[in-house]
Amino acid sequence: MKLLLRVLFLLCFTVAFSQKNIPNNTQISVLTIGPGNNLNDAFGHSGIRLKTSYSDIVYDFGRYNFEDPNFYLNFARGKLNYLQGKANYNNLVNFYKQQNRSIKEQLLNLSAEEKQSIYTFLETNYANNQGAYLYDFFYDNCATKIRDVIENATNGNINYQLPDNYEDKTFRTLIQDELHYNTWGSLGIDIALGAVIDRTATPREHLFLPKNIYTFFEKATISNEKELVSSSKTIFKSDTKFQKGNFLLSPSVILSVLAVLIIFITYRDYKNQCRTKILDVILHLVLGLIGVLLTLLWFATDHTATAYNYNLLWAFPLSILMMFQACKSEPKKWFVGYIKFSVLMLCLLTVHWISGVQRFAPTLIPLLIALFIRYIFLLKFLKK
Repeated sequence: MKLLLRVLFLLCFTVAFSQKNIPNNTQISVLTIGPGNNLNDAFGHSGIRLKTSYSDIVYDFGRYNFEDPNFYLNFARGKLNYLQGKANYNNLVNFYKQQNRSIKEQLLNLSAEEKQSIYTFLETNYANNQGAYLYDFFYDNCATKIRDVIENATNGNINYQLPDNYEDKTFRTLIQDELHYNTWGSLGIDIALGAVIDRTATPREHLFLPKNIYTFFEKATISNEKELVSSSKTIFKSDTKFQKGNFLLSPSVILSVLAVLIIFITYRDYKNQCRTKILDVILHLVLGLIGVLLTLLWFATDHTATAYNYNLLWAFPLSILMMFQACKSEPKKWFVGYIKFSVLMLCLLTVHWISGVQRFAPTLIPLLIALFIRYIFLLKFLKK
């Protein structure tokens, strides 16, 4: 009986503690962290700071645990659980200062009830398996979570005003604005993500980027009666620009060199009236493997942004099978048909690009030209 009473007492104490009222002088603010030097840090970060007379805590979202079973498989399939974070304010600030990333703070102009609502949600959510959720880069990330928490606490009464420098942009453009076009990260994003991100984002959808949380919150109002942000300040300002990498190892250089090599070998084959079979084998193998990866990202994962990817027009999965014909001195006639199909696909890619159906990586242009030249040579050579 004593044991039962103790359990009930601890249970009641825990529930009461988790639902405790915060002091009236509690301050709630939004922290906006600037970009870092790695691809996963390039878009910045957001957090909610809750400062009371007895604590100073920052809650954020988008964290993950490398120790989770099947981490990499679940990440690739879009089934990885992301988590809510909870950290001491001073520790978090020192961490980002060491990374030389800027930190801005916006103090929110909220009522006592709205502050209590935010605190209760964050604490309850964190207690429930650290708020595990399926991450979506555009619709459910570290920034949109902050937006949603604030909107829910104010019963959806936040009114956003367009910033002075606002422009209608697609999701892809919003991403690439944060990256240098001549980086492998930028190239990888343009290849892996499909046409679904080439639609124009609504103003509210711009808030998937932390910097836009800051920009939109600056001019937002609550029920058109009071400003959402009462004051803003810079906690830490980054004093250096992050490096863009070695130019000689950049995609434009590497892919241009590969393109020149393909065109040179093709020209030599044309002059000597021969065919370098190993080149055709390598091209079809590499293009086929890329095509298989893109197909899996489209159909075998829960990633919403990888659907309708027309990069398959230049990197098609069936190319893997074609390499067995490419290694023969006299391939089957249907191999010639596949080359014609590949030329047609490149033409369709150009139409898709010009019409705006999907934007492709500009650093791919030299390689695509080289592929077109190689295919035309193969058509003429194999018809003999």
